Amino acid sequence: MRPFTALSLLCGVALCVQAQVHNDQQIMKHEDDVVATEPHLIKVDETTQPKWLNEAQVHDLIKKGTNFMDITDHQEDEYRVIATRESKVPTTVSYQTEANAFIQKLETTFMRQWLEKFTSFYTRYYKSSWGAESCAWLIETVREIAKPAGDRVTVNEFKHSWAQFSIIARFEGSNPELENEAVVISAHQDSVNQWFPSLGRSPGADVSIFPFIVPSSTPPPPDDGSGTVTILEVFRVLVENEFNPERPVEFHWYSGEEGGLLGSQEVAKQYYKEGRDVVAMVQNDMTGYVLDSDTEVIGLITDYVNDKLTDFFRLLIETYATIPYVETKCGYACSDHASWRKYGYPSSFMIESEFEKSNQHIHTLDDVIKYLSFDHMLQFSRVLVGFAVEASHADY
Repeated sequence: MRPFTALSLLCGVALCVQAQVHNDQQIMKHEDDVVATEPHLIKVDETTQPKWLNEAQVHDLIKKGTNFMDITDHQEDEYRVIATRESKVPTTVSYQTEANAFIQKLETTFMRQWLEKFTSFYTRYYKSSWGAESCAWLIETVREIAKPAGDRVTVNEFKHSWAQFSIIARFEGSNPELENEAVVISAHQDSVNQWFPSLGRSPGADVSIFPFIVPSSTPPPPDDGSGTVTILEVFRVLVENEFNPERPVEFHWYSGEEGGLLGSQEVAKQYYKEGRDVVAMVQNDMTGYVLDSDTEVIGLITDYVNDKLTDFFRLLIETYATIPYVETKCGYACSDHASWRKYGYPSSFMIESEFEKSNQHIHTLDDVIKYLSFDHMLQFSRVLVGFAVEASHADY
């Protein structure tokens, strides 16, 4: 009788727990079952032919930590020759006085508050209603910050066919001749649980008393909640201190990165089709983890990026950060900069450390805020302020 009683109690409590879970979990489970056989055209490197995979097979790639790009909706661009745009980036650092005035205003207080809120959502999976809710909170926060700037800053949704939209905030440039030469600073806002991609919890959410029944996994803080709030702090300081760039400067928060760079591909493709120019873009994906405080560095990705722009970031880090950089590689389609490279735009990527020493807790049960250093994230904010100021000027 004892095993039966214990089992009955366990089942009863499990049912109660399940009943309290948001209805979206049931909906997402149903959707996953339905779309398990829907094909996705997946590309895992630049030399191998893309393959058609179903949803379950795509989830297997996530579990294995395989980088990939979902090109299902962009097949026509795979065999089109897209010319790489000339890289109009500085070769020297010339506006330290202006940049340092902004840098002095950076702080970690808001980053911590924002990240604690951002990781309180059950998940930020791009196809879930929670992902839509987290996105709604994020854009409301961006809009609130932007209010004092009036018409100088616009904040817009970039909608997709899934629940979570991307966000684009834009400082209008003061020089009409440079209106079509944007500078882009980006991060991705979505999260994924490598074992239960659509159902797994985010860290910071209340943990289920039965995590094996209601999955309690996570990626938000480092991947890429850290990048999200890192660039949000840059945005806050620039707005509050009346940044007036000559070139437009845009802040992007992409949806669907974990699903194969989905949101950034759609944004980059639209810019390409509309003939919009981006003189330089930088992705910030995982900015908070420090394995060894004695060797704290900024990781500067050197593969699948624009070499001239990466050279410029060497100068920016040396000038505006108080820690050095380390050159490192992350492979094909490792983050959203790859979407811009695909469409011929100069792109670059900064990460929290040497790639091999980056946060190994991502996409797991143990991806939590306690592993983050907000002071380390602030180093990225310093460099990004320098980038926004230097790249937004006409004369270089």
